[in-house]
Amino acid sequence: MPEGPSSTSNGDNHEGGGIWRGIRTLLFGDDQEETLRDRIEDAIDEHEDEGGKGPAGDLAPIERQMLKNLLHFGERDAGDVGVPRADIIAVDEETSFADLVKLFEEAGHSRLPVYREELDTIIGMVHIKDVFNILASGAPHPANLSGLIRQPLYVPQSMGALDLLAQMRGRRTHLAIVLDEYSGTEGLITIEDLIEEIVGEIEDEHDEAPTALLVPIDGGGWDADARADLEDVAETVDPRLAEVDGDVDTLGGLAFVLAGHVPEAGECLEHDSGWKLEIVEADPKRVTKLRLHPPAEKALTEE
Repeated sequence: MPEGPSSTSNGDNHEGGGIWRGIRTLLFGDDQEETLRDRIEDAIDEHEDEGGKGPAGDLAPIERQMLKNLLHFGERDAGDVGVPRADIIAVDEETSFADLVKLFEEAGHSRLPVYREELDTIIGMVHIKDVFNILASGAPHPANLSGLIRQPLYVPQSMGALDLLAQMRGRRTHLAIVLDEYSGTEGLITIEDLIEEIVGEIEDEHDEAPTALLVPIDGGGWDADARADLEDVAETVDPRLAEVDGDVDTLGGLAFVLAGHVPEAGECLEHDSGWKLEIVEADPKRVTKLRLHPPAEKALTEE
C-alpha cells in the first residue's frame, strides 16, 4: 500500500536529518551532536522561514520570541543585564530623611542603593515601603538612614543569569549589586531586569516614555545619548564608529577612549573615520550628551 504524502515527507525529513547528523558526527565527533536547544531553535526558525508552516505553527509570535529569548537566557551573565554603573541612582548614607523622600519622588524607583562616601562602597539599600510606612503612620522622621537600610545581594559580574535569578528567588531579594573584578560597583540588577530578558520590556504607568538615543539632524549629523550602544551606532550612523580597541560598548565610552579622560562639555574629539564627537553635556564623572558631526565628504553629500 503506498504511503500518504505526509508519511513520505516525514520519512524524507527523518532520513535527511539522520544523514546530516551522521556527517556531523564523522567530521566533528559526538560532541557536535545536535542538542535539544538547537532542535527547538531550528524548529522555530524553520517555521518563520516557511511563513508560518513549520513545526512551531501552534505557537503565537510572542510565544516564539519568548522561547528564543529563554533558550539564550543562560548564555548571559550579570555583567550583561540590568543598569550600568553610570545610570545608577543611589543615596549617600548621610542623606537626611526629607532628602531621601524627595529622591524617591524624582527617581520613580521602589529601591535605592545606599553608599558610603563613593559608589564603589554600597552598604545596602532602602525600600520605599519603609519610607511610606513612616510617612503614613505619622511617626517621627529618623535622624539618619541606618534603621532603614536592608541588605541587597552582592554578585560578581561573571555570575550566570540563571544562577542569579535562582539566588534572588531563594533569598527573596529583588535587588543585586554587580561587582567588578576589583570589588567595585559595576552595575545593578533587579528581578524585573532578569524577567525582561525573557518577556521583553515591562513598562508601567510610572515609566517615562522611551527617548531615542540617536536623533538625526540637518547636515547629516546626529544628536546622541552617551548610552547609545556602539552596535546600534554602527548600524544606524556609520560602522566605522564601532571600530575601537578595548572593551567599549557605548558612545560615552568611545568619547572617553578618544579623549584619554572624561571629556568636558564643549570638547570636540576627532575619530579616525572623520566623524567629530562634540561633547554637549557632561559632569566630572561621565559624558551624557553628544553631537556627531559627519566627515566632510558625507556632509557635502547630505546637503
